[in-house]
Amino acid sequence: MDFLRPASWEEALAAKAAHPTAVPIAGGTDVMVEINFDHRRPEYLLDLNRIGLLSEWEIGEENVILGASVPYTQIMENLRAELPGLALASHTVASPQIRNRGGVGGNLGTASPAGDAHPALLAADCEVEVESQARGVRLIPIDAFYTGVKRNAMQPDELIKSVHIKKADGPQQYSKVGTRNAMVIAVCAFGIALHPETRTVRTGIGSAAPTPVRAKAAEEFLNAALEEGGFWESGKIITPSIAKQFAELASGACNPIDDVRGTAKYRRHAVGIMARRTLGWTWEQYRGTGNTLEGAA
Repeated sequence: MDFLRPASWEEALAAKAAHPTAVPIAGGTDVMVEINFDHRRPEYLLDLNRIGLLSEWEIGEENVILGASVPYTQIMENLRAELPGLALASHTVASPQIRNRGGVGGNLGTASPAGDAHPALLAADCEVEVESQARGVRLIPIDAFYTGVKRNAMQPDELIKSVHIKKADGPQQYSKVGTRNAMVIAVCAFGIALHPETRTVRTGIGSAAPTPVRAKAAEEFLNAALEEGGFWESGKIITPSIAKQFAELASGACNPIDDVRGTAKYRRHAVGIMARRTLGWTWEQYRGTGNTLEGAA
């Protein structure tokens, strides 16, 4: 196994162009596990740790441009207001040591359906910025990024540079079920984000389908129910029947498997429970912001 260690982003792109099978490593929290257990033996490792721009972020008017290697700890400490759902998800990642090393780029590159960042990214809405030496930069919408089990829409010579995530314009929540409280792969996970500016709700489901997915039927139902009932303006409590239907539709979006961490039946049930609870939490936050007509009165 050869170890490539570029000193700049341009050198990294050149190395990836010359060796398309090279496996990028930054935090190493996914790659090293696979190597240590001999599940993967790449011909080349491409070390990205010397490239400072991957560990930087920029807060704009509408988006946060998050470098691929920004550690989860930094997201928790510095971007909680702009990216509350992702900050909550970051809290559930493994241990403090791994949160200090791992970043969102690793989750995206691995594209495991159980990656903790995926539900929050889907709910918030974002684009993944990738680049190659030959074709330059392109932005991949998060809804088009996941193409299969541990597969994504990147080309072999591309590297993830950053993620352009929409700043929160409303409450966001994240919930995860695991077999213990720390150092655990998700049995299933659920993210939700209210977007009052567009009067829409987005969701994300992890570890309950071959890829991270949105509960689109649940979103469409809830968007219509909130609009028709005047909930955005009044801030009134969402009725139990609406919350129940939303939860059932979210559960129906799952396509899980039975494995050592949980059964398919349990995953569907748990996603429905998380959907109902996180909807309740986010809506209570929204009602308390004073942005509704009722709250402004």
